Amino acid sequence: MPAINASSPAAQYGTITIGGDLTVNRMGFGAMRITGKGIWGPPDDVAGALATLRRAVELGVNFIDTADSYGPNVSEELIARALWPYPSGLVITSKAGWVRFGPGVWQHNAAPGHIQEALEGSLKRLRLERIDVYQLHVPDPATSFDASVEALARLREQGKIRHIGLSNVTLEHIKRARKIVPIVCVQNRYSFSDREWDFVLDDCEANGIAFLPWGPMAQGRKANEAVEKIAAARNVSTAVVSLAWLLRRSPVTLLIPGTSNVRHLEENVSAAAFRLTDAEFAELAAVVPKPYWLRA
Repeated sequence: MPAINASSPAAQYGTITIGGDLTVNRMGFGAMRITGKGIWGPPDDVAGALATLRRAVELGVNFIDTADSYGPNVSEELIARALWPYPSGLVITSKAGWVRFGPGVWQHNAAPGHIQEALEGSLKRLRLERIDVYQLHVPDPATSFDASVEALARLREQGKIRHIGLSNVTLEHIKRARKIVPIVCVQNRYSFSDREWDFVLDDCEANGIAFLPWGPMAQGRKANEAVEKIAAARNVSTAVVSLAWLLRRSPVTLLIPGTSNVRHLEENVSAAAFRLTDAEFAELAAVVPKPYWLRA
């Protein structure tokens, strides 16, 4: 595939450098939704999923987030099928820590042996010799967190991982992991209306760690009212306003909204060119959403 255009739509909000040597556009793509219902099996429209991946790259997306558990394996296989040989500058990040036994069913496994096995499978499916960013998908209550991170560190020493990230973690997890190996990104649930991990994002910003918010769209009545007001006034979708808020929230946010629909993808990417005014940002900041666990 041709190299990604530096002036493309996904590049309009600028770039972020991960680990000191990987510079990507701050509008990325999450590849969980290109699988079947319940994140299980292939999608109903395989051709549409492949077209979405190819269109993402055409729009300048050069950071794609996936995991071996998405499908399982399906997301990684579709990425390779759609995009290999990969364009220059494309960063694909994958994850390990969940195992799957059915639609909507997720079970922890971050044992060192499983992490190594999962990585080997991801390398094969993605047709890569090294994964640029590999993340612990979730801490495993049955496995020492330090042991999971040490397993990732060993794979990095072997040259199979370039950089290491964490997902679904607390600030304590991040601090413990950084004593073992450099951490370049953290992926936690976060949106305009779900700011439980505000302090983790602030810590990432203070330490130059990229923050990848999953579940990035505003939810909840009060939050939606505020977002809808701006969206209507500016003639854009609420998705665009929600994503634009995340981009402005911190210079270390790297967005990975997911979809299997080309139209939705184009709408999401258009948020990179959208700017909230100071007044709009202040209006949204004045809305204090309920904590995630208290929402109706």
